[in-house]
Amino acid sequence: MSSLEDLLNKSIPELSDIFVRRQRRVPKGLLEALEVDRRQGAHQLAKRIRERYRENRSEGQRLHFLLRFEIELWSQGYGMVAGVDEAGMAPLAGPVVAGAVILPQNYKLRGLNDSKKILDPEKRDELALQIKQDAVCWSVGVAEVEEIDKINIYHAGLLAMQRAVQGLNSNPDFILVDARKIPNCQTPQRGIIRGDALSASIAAASIIAKTTRDAHMRELDQTYSGYGLAVHKGYPTPEHCRALKELGALPIHRRSFARVREALGLDPIQAELFAVEEELPQEMAAGALH
Repeated sequence: MSSLEDLLNKSIPELSDIFVRRQRRVPKGLLEALEVDRRQGAHQLAKRIRERYRENRSEGQRLHFLLRFEIELWSQGYGMVAGVDEAGMAPLAGPVVAGAVILPQNYKLRGLNDSKKILDPEKRDELALQIKQDAVCWSVGVAEVEEIDKINIYHAGLLAMQRAVQGLNSNPDFILVDARKIPNCQTPQRGIIRGDALSASIAAASIIAKTTRDAHMRELDQTYSGYGLAVHKGYPTPEHCRALKELGALPIHRRSFARVREALGLDPIQAELFAVEEELPQEMAAGALH
C-alpha cells in the first residue's frame, strides 16, 4: 500500500476506485485527511468509505449469524458439517435437483444467502462458482421426471437430497437439511425450518442446487423451443401454462401434476400419491452427480 502522502496525491476518482470499488484496506489517517481536503468530491468520498465500513460490519454480523448452527456443531466435535437443500419442487417440468455442501470452518462469503433471495442470476452463478472453489466438497443429486411421477414430488425431493449426500467426496459428521430429514441416512442430521435463510451450509447448498437446475433448464430450452424454459425454468407462469395448453405436454413435463394432466385431458391424480411418508423405495435410493 502506498504511503498516505502518495495516496493524497492521487485524484479523487482514483481514490474512489481503490477504496470504494475495489474495497482496499483504508490506511490510518486517510479518512481524516479527506474530510479536510478542499478538492471537489473529497468529503463525499470520505462519507462513502464510512458507509462501506458500516455495510461491511453489518454483512459480517449477518454472515456470523448464518454460521450459528455450524459453530455449535463444530464446538461439539462435528468437524465436517454438510448443508443440504433442493430446488425445483414446484415446476411443472424438469427434474428436482439437490445440493450438498461441506464448507470450511468459519467460512464467510459476502452475499451468501438463500438462493431465492438472490434475484440476480449472474450473482447467483458467481456465488456458486466461488462456493465450489472454496468448499471442502460439494455434490448434486437429481431425481428425474419419471421418478417424480412414480414416487411423488415429496419423495423425489428426498431422493435427490439422498443422492447429493451420497455423492460427497468426504463423509459428513453431521447434516443440516432445509425443513426435512433425509431417510435411510445413518449420519446425524437436523432439519431446520427456513434453513436456507438461517444456515450458511444450507444456503450454499441452495445456491448450488438452484444454479445447477437453472443451467439444465436452459439446455432443455435448446431442445424444446416455444415453451420459454430458459426464462421460467419450468415453473407454472402464465406463459408456461399457455404454451402447455397450446402446444401440449413434453416428455419432461410432470404427468402427476394437475396442470399437466389437464393439458393432456387426464383425470386428476389420486391424493394418495402425495401422501407423505419418510421411507423411500430402496431401489430408488442410488446414484449421484458431481
